[in-house]
Parts: sequence; C-alpha cells; structure tokens
Amino acid sequence: MGLDFFRQAIELQKQHKHPGMTINNTLQTNGVILDDDWCRFFKDHNFLIGISIDGPTELHDAYRVDKSGHATFDRTMAGLERLKKHRVEFNTLTCVHAANGDHSLEVYRFLRDEVQSRYMQFIPVVVRDNETGFQEGETVTKHSVTGQQYGDFLNAIFDEWGQRDVGKVFVQIFDVALGAWLGQRPSLCIFDEACGMALALEHNGDLYSCDHFVEPGHYLGNINQDALVTLVVSERQRQFGLAKRNTLPGYCQECEVRFICNGGCPKNRILHTPDGEPGLNWLCEGYKNFFNHVDPVMKLMAAELVAGRPPANIMFTVAKKDAKLQQKLATARRNDPCPCGSGRKFKHCHGWQR
Repeated sequence: MGLDFFRQAIELQKQHKHPGMTINNTLQTNGVILDDDWCRFFKDHNFLIGISIDGPTELHDAYRVDKSGHATFDRTMAGLERLKKHRVEFNTLTCVHAANGDHSLEVYRFLRDEVQSRYMQFIPVVVRDNETGFQEGETVTKHSVTGQQYGDFLNAIFDEWGQRDVGKVFVQIFDVALGAWLGQRPSLCIFDEACGMALALEHNGDLYSCDHFVEPGHYLGNINQDALVTLVVSERQRQFGLAKRNTLPGYCQECEVRFICNGGCPKNRILHTPDGEPGLNWLCEGYKNFFNHVDPVMKLMAAELVAGRPPANIMFTVAKKDAKLQQKLATARRNDPCPCGSGRKFKHCHGWQR
C-alpha cells in the first residue's frame, strides 16, 4: 500500500483514539523493500517489526523466493540491518519446513548470534494438498514439516536454550508452555481449548472466521454492510470457536499433554487417531514429544517463579543433567535405546550425528 497509506493510518489513529488509550502498531515483513524512509517511520511511531527469516542463506532461500523465483536472503538481511541502524525494535518469525526442519541448532544459533534476535517464533509449515476447503484425511505438500521433525526441532533448541539462554532469548512456544505449567490459560489460540478470536479482515471489508480459514465456508460478512462487533459475536462465529473443543477426539482428551496442546490448530487436524477416530493433528507426534520433553524443566521453572526466584536458575540444573546424558551417549551402541528417553534407537536419535 506504500508508506503514505501507513502515514495516513497513523493520523487517523491520532484523530479517533479515546483519552487514555494507547495504540501499539506492529508489522510483519520479509524485509526485502525496507529502506531508510520506512525505518525512520517505524522508529518515529514506535512500531514493532516482525522479520520473516528461516535461517542461513541456503535454508532461507529454499522456499523464500520472490515472484520471479529469485532468492531473498541478501535483501532480507539488508532490510534487517537498516532496522538495526535506526534502532527499530524487531523480533523474528521462522517457518519450520522440510528444508530447515533437520537443522534446528544451525537455525537457532544463526538467529541468536548473527541476526541477534532476542524474541523468536518457530511456526510449523503444514500446507494441505487440497487448498479449496478443509477435508478429513488429507495429505500435505512435500515442503511441509512432519510431526517428528517439528518435535525434534523444538527439543534441540530447548536443550541449548535451557543451558545458556534462559532470560536472554525468548521463544514464543517456550513462554506459552511455561504459562501452561503455571496453570494459566494458553495465550496462543492454537493451544487454547476453544478458538475463534483471531479473525481475518480482508482489504475490501470481508471478514472470515480465522486467517487459516479464509474460504467461502467461513465467510462471516462484510463490515461495510454489518458492524464488526455484530459479526464477531455472531452465533456462526461462536460455533466455529466451540467446534475446536467439541470435536476433540477421545484419544486427545485422554492425552497427558492436553492441558497445553488441546489438539492444536483445527486446520491441521487431518489425521486419524490409532483407533480410527478423525481429527488428530498432523503435528501430534511432535507436540507430544516436545511437551513431554520439556515437562521436568518446566516444572522447575514454574517452581522458581512461584517462589519469587528467576527461572534462569534452572540453567544450572539443566547443565548437570546434560553432562550426565553426554556420559551415557558416549557409551551407547547404535542399536541401543537412546539414553535421552525418546523411545527410538540411538542411531536414529542422538546417534545420527555421531
């Protein structure tokens, strides 16, 4: 829409905000067209900028290409450097997909050390083969991440983060998990028991139930004809949100990590449970692996917070635990169960890199 559009938006905010109201502006971008004018504007109006970057050059450029098929990594990094030059606050959004799903520590260390990101999101790419509407039993495209990949990706990053970066680097899914272990309601809609509060508004005023369901079956109306609040609280939207809870398979209802997972995002519930019930999340294996993996540390972190102590204290405990694990890994044989407790053979788990 161009910079003038956003300047006008800021002026309209100033005209229409109520006394005592604070307006926070955020913008998500791949950074490829950021210049000094954009960055000065962001700084002047305190924008928080999300930069989409999927890792070092070859991992980022695997799928992040422009309309002509040209790589975007260099342009994204140039835009990021301009944000830093103008001291614009930023965080990073990394899509986890088939190309970078097996390179978790390379991605994390790149973001931490080279990009110098202190706030990270790792979003799993799950794209259905049939994009015309949601159907049970669908498969996904070849560039989607698998459940096992995503779980292993998060586990490896969590282990390194737990050893050295707690309190210095903030990873969205780790923060959400800690909240759940403290008994709080999940702050991400994908992990909430019900959904329906993340609607999608198109440029022409069309409103849809969710940004993952911008399709005819989930069209709520147009705000040029009906008041936004009327559409948001409509019975149709209420039923959309409750369907997430009401269609949760029995297999998930009995799961030990349901309190944090709640079946994940409905858009990814395209598998069948072991007993044949529809509605299992494509990422179930990964979520179950990750949330069980972090359980001991999350309990310790939650206890530290409840006691009024910094959760970063757990880095000492994690370091001791890792030292013991490394001793066991050093003597493990290829076909032994992996000492980490994953249930897989050593050669298919920690042993594949040795």
